[in-house]
Parts: sequence; C-alpha cells; structure tokens
Amino acid sequence: MDVRIHALKLGIDWCYLIQGAGIVMIDGGCPKKASRFLAAMEKLALRPDEIELIILTHGHWDHIGSVKVIKNITGAKVAMHCEEKEWLEQALTPLPPRGVTAWSRFLAGAIAMYLPWVDVPAAEVDLVLEDRAFSLADYGIPGKIIPTPGHSGGSVSVLLDTGDAFVGDLAMNLFPLRLGPGLPVFAEDLQQVRQSWTLLLDEGAKMIYPAHGRSFPADVIRKALR
Repeated sequence: MDVRIHALKLGIDWCYLIQGAGIVMIDGGCPKKASRFLAAMEKLALRPDEIELIILTHGHWDHIGSVKVIKNITGAKVAMHCEEKEWLEQALTPLPPRGVTAWSRFLAGAIAMYLPWVDVPAAEVDLVLEDRAFSLADYGIPGKIIPTPGHSGGSVSVLLDTGDAFVGDLAMNLFPLRLGPGLPVFAEDLQQVRQSWTLLLDEGAKMIYPAHGRSFPADVIRKALR
C-alpha cells in the first residue's frame, strides 16, 4: 500500500498526516492553531473529515493545544495513552520533564514560567492506549502505535511498515533545543528513552520524524545509543 506523509507546522510543533487507504493525524499542535490546520488541509486538497484518528504522542501542551477544535472540525477520534489522557480531558498543563543538559534545564525553567498563560481546551479521549502495540490497519494505515516512554511516561510512537517512525519528543532536531538531530533534551527517564529507542530500532525504524525539527535517518540515533 502506498503511503504519503504530510508535515503540518502548528506552532512550535510539526504534526503529521499519514495518508494510506485512510488518513490519521499525529499530534494536535499548540493552542489556537486550527486556522493553520485548515489552511494546510486546503493546500493539500484534503477534506478535514477524511481524518479518522488523531494520535497524540504525549500530553504536553504543545502537542494537544488545538486538539479539541481539530477534533470538532474533523469528527476524528482521539487516541492517547492511559497514563496521560487526563491531561487532555482535564485541560492540564504539567511541567516539562527535567532538562538533561545545563541549557535544557534553563529552557525547562523558562517554559515553566510561561505555562500559567497557556490555555489548553479539554477534549475527550476516545481510544485509550495501553502498554502494548495497537495496529492501525482498521484505519487504512500499514503500521502500529507503540508505547515509547522516556520523554514522558505516556509517550507513544507510530511506526509504519515502511520504517517511518513518528516519535513526538523522543527525538529532537531543532535549535535552540539541539544543534542537530538526536536524543531528547528533556526526559523523565533517560534509561526508558534508551529502551524505547532500542525497541523502535529493533522493530525496523529507518526514518525518524520528530515533533521539533525535520526528519532524519535512524542511524543518527543508533550512534547516539552506543
């Protein structure tokens, strides 16, 4: 099955549309970005109601901020890991994970000061993900959702049969977070980050699509894990 990947810039995040026999969306971007979403859909000549599922890689504000409005526009179901679904359903804005470098610790502090002004509209999670893989075959996509904790406890990734891996914040490739592609600069558990990456690589990840920055080859991560 041919699969097309479309990148949408919704605030500081890259969100993605995976178009196969059906269409699923990965992440919902920052708050108040629904107009950008609609503009991107028009440019792609796709109808919003063609999106059947919105997969949230995790529950931080910049990934879920526009989900409620996009869900209303598309009629899509929302999928999210059980550990973090209340973050969306209760409109919570938890503090970012700890920085793993001096620079990222400074950034985490700056983000924490900004959070009180962030407004994330609450939305219902329709598909609650557990700690096991979930096939996307019923949505017309040759791939699966895989639990990949580390950046946060409820983080998940989408791995296509092609080897394309959509990993949220399990990797980063954007200044000022990183100077180049690599492991996340914020993480709740670095050991879990490494375990999750080992799993993705063993499952056949070839090209990595982070939420912050452009895609890059999986060999970058292989070298970082040595």
